[in-house]
Amino acid sequence: MATYEELYGKRVKEFDSDPTLESSYEGQVWYDKSSGTLRSVVTFGAWASSSPTIQDQKYAVQVGTQTSALIFASGPSGQTYTEEYNGLGWTSGGALGTGRYQSSGFGTQTAAVCAAGDKPPASPAFRGEVEEYDGTSWSEVNNVSTARYALTGLGILTAGAIIGGRESGSPAPYSNKTENYDGTNWTTGGTYPISVQNVATGGPQTSSFAVGGYTGSNSNVTANYDGSSWTASGNANTARTAGGGAGSQTNGLFFAGNDGSASNKTENYDGSSWTNNPATLGSARNSLGGSGTSTAALATGGFPAPPGTPKLTEEFTQSINTITAAAWSSGSLMGTGRYQGNGQNVGTQTAGMYSGGQGSYPSTAPAVTVSNVEEYDGSSWSEVNNMPESKAMFGAVGTQTAAFVFGGYGGPGAGPNPAPGGSPKSAALNYDGTNWTASPYSLPSAVAYLTGAGTSTAALSIGGHPALTTCNEYDGEGWTSGGSMTTGRNNSSAFGILTAAIVAGGAPGASVEVDAESYNGTSWTAAANLIVNKGQAGTAGTQTDGLVFLGNAANPTNTIGWNGTSWFTQPSTSTARYGGTNGSTTLASAYYAGGGGSASGTLRQTTEEFTAESSVITASTLTSS
Repeated sequence: MATYEELYGKRVKEFDSDPTLESSYEGQVWYDKSSGTLRSVVTFGAWASSSPTIQDQKYAVQVGTQTSALIFASGPSGQTYTEEYNGLGWTSGGALGTGRYQSSGFGTQTAAVCAAGDKPPASPAFRGEVEEYDGTSWSEVNNVSTARYALTGLGILTAGAIIGGRESGSPAPYSNKTENYDGTNWTTGGTYPISVQNVATGGPQTSSFAVGGYTGSNSNVTANYDGSSWTASGNANTARTAGGGAGSQTNGLFFAGNDGSASNKTENYDGSSWTNNPATLGSARNSLGGSGTSTAALATGGFPAPPGTPKLTEEFTQSINTITAAAWSSGSLMGTGRYQGNGQNVGTQTAGMYSGGQGSYPSTAPAVTVSNVEEYDGSSWSEVNNMPESKAMFGAVGTQTAAFVFGGYGGPGAGPNPAPGGSPKSAALNYDGTNWTASPYSLPSAVAYLTGAGTSTAALSIGGHPALTTCNEYDGEGWTSGGSMTTGRNNSSAFGILTAAIVAGGAPGASVEVDAESYNGTSWTAAANLIVNKGQAGTAGTQTDGLVFLGNAANPTNTIGWNGTSWFTQPSTSTARYGGTNGSTTLASAYYAGGGGSASGTLRQTTEEFTAESSVITASTLTSS
């Protein structure tokens, strides 16, 4: 995989660390210098049903947050009831002194304002009364300057505003008036760009937005407010009236409403333009209550009225996920280059190990097996106690402090046709992080070119030279025969645990190099073939989330992933090689060290570490309807 510095043109934005994320970063890619990774952002949003309100809520006003909301002034007859929401359910609040609907409001659950509205039987009845709520009861305060209904509010009790609506007249004219409230008095605010009713709003008094509404036809006009004047902004994608609003001037939400019929659409606002959000409400509606933020909004009531709609509550949550691309990166060099040691699945990126192996190629006969051991701490390799015998091409499982190795070739020669003195072995060794000891539990028969999977107390011995179908199971107290593979193989690669393993590739022959099988603790069954040939390759992961990488067959730098069903391409390594050491049981801690160079005959000292693709939620938790 190319590094960032190697990318043509270097057109990817570079940061010393990740920027503060928001939905406007959707689809963008950058390079994080601190972690050395390419990063991207994907956002997800969804509406989900929550507890219904106690009473029908139509034309009502809603303020607060997704977990602390207040709804009041429901219609169309003009009600006094109030309800409070805690994120789980609704309870009754204090009653308004004056019943009304198509009113406006702003504030919080414990400090709210209800201003103006309509009150039948007079139709329309232009109200100017204002009441404040303290979390328990409502009390009358100063009236607005211009009585009206179908208006909208924004802000908090001590810094609020009301916008638009219908004023007294015949026919009742649409209003462009804004009035500001300081907790005591009403004063004239900025003139709205159009005369309109039933806009949707979000944000505080000095940094808010308003969108949509009705002017004789549905509107998509958007404007930003700074507390004294309005500035026209980018139009919404769909003209709608009586929708819900949430969020802020630079991160707003516009949902539901009427676009000719009841709508379930959602749009996001960045302060200048709107984008369609694929998340739709479960129930299309208008004249609903809306509040909260752009990542945690609340929609309540409204109509038309499919059964239950006037009481329906839905919550919107949006997650901003940071995606880190999978990649290989360089680690420290080993002290001694070698290959054919350590088997599979021993250690991790920060606690790795390379034991034994061959210190020379067979071409420099006699090939020499070695006993030296090195440990890796994520930063450097260091020599530790040698194995009690020289060994190569063996199986290995476990960790840096609890390793188990078995079988292989020993002596000065190594290979299927070893030099004098070399021979396949059945002996096993234990390692406790300091010392090696001979295990009393040797393999049932001498075998080399095998592979292992599992842990130091629950392991599999798989295959071996010349082309064995044998599988043996180890429980920490001895070996028993397991199910036989359908294909005989050596130099294969395995990952997983005793009861859930994958074996892939190997030798002899091209057909074996792409073959894979799955083990359930009893029997092996055919799995999907590898997408490239592999032998003496590295592995990591589990039966449902694994990797096979490098190897001495075709595509020796290639990495392929396994999802439990199929194989797929992953980033390639920088250095071609085979027969090194690797780990581990998780992709997040996979590494590869040492090995032989396929063409040059060079023994590698290189270490590479794998970073799996990851997704980190940095905003609210994703839910789904």
